[in-house]
Amino acid sequence: MSNITFSVIENKAGRLLYGVSGESNDRTQAKDIPALAKKYYETVGKHSGEVMPFFVVSKDYDTISRDFQLFIGGLIESEGLQTFMIPPGTYGKATVKPKFGFLWSVSIGETKRAFYTKWLPKSNYTALHMEYEYHTESSKGKHPHIELLFAIRERTAHD
Repeated sequence: MSNITFSVIENKAGRLLYGVSGESNDRTQAKDIPALAKKYYETVGKHSGEVMPFFVVSKDYDTISRDFQLFIGGLIESEGLQTFMIPPGTYGKATVKPKFGFLWSVSIGETKRAFYTKWLPKSNYTALHMEYEYHTESSKGKHPHIELLFAIRERTAHD
C-alpha cells in the first residue's frame, strides 16, 4: 500500500449537483458505478470523460448489509436529473493516484480502507457516512489523480 496522507478541510459552502442515483453494495459497486455513469452521460448528452467536474457520491452506508446509496453527477442541469447537495462542513481529504494509471477502483478502495481503519480511529473525528470522489481535468492525462473527501465531525464525549 502506498503512503496515503489525509488532511482536514472545511467546506464553507455546499455544492448542488445534478445526476442519477441508485442503491449499491460493496459487492456490486464495480458494476453499479459505470451503469449509473452511463445513464448520467446519456441524460446530459455527453460522452464519458466530457463532464468535469464529475462526482461519485456514496452515502448512508449500512455496516451490516454493506448497502449504500450512490449518486453520480456533475454541475450540468438537465431534465430528468435528480439533485443532491454536498453539505458544507468538515471533510477528511486524500489525493488518490491510480496504480498503473488506470486501476482507479484498487486505489480508491485502498484509500477508503486506510481512512476508516487507520486514520479515523486515531483522529478526533467520527464519520458521517457520506463520501465523494471529485474528478476534475487532473483525473485525465499522464499523471491522473482525484480527490476523495469524507464527511466528518469532531468527536464528542458521547461518541
